[in-house]
Amino acid sequence: MSIVHSYTLTPVHVHINLLGWTSLTLAGFIYYLFPAFSESKLAKLHVWLHNIGLPVMMIGLFFMIVLENQAFTPVVAAGATLTAIGVLIFVYHILKNLKSER
Repeated sequence: MSIVHSYTLTPVHVHINLLGWTSLTLAGFIYYLFPAFSESKLAKLHVWLHNIGLPVMMIGLFFMIVLENQAFTPVVAAGATLTAIGVLIFVYHILKNLKSER
């Protein structure tokens, strides 16, 4: 984007970095450090929802920006909803199951 000085797709870039790279990297670290945690149904549900919702949201956002067509808003909303539910499931799973050992 910087080479051509076109920042039109900045929203797509930012969301891919934050939700695709940073969030899933942190989740991956937790799943790696706590293998039993990663084998639960909640962990699998989180990963599936996040990895289905994010591409749907990004593709919809890409087309909404490039084609300047608000008709893709429901696609973005559906993908964002799936991703958000996945993240909330991850947070719930952490708060419910990761406890300090004393």
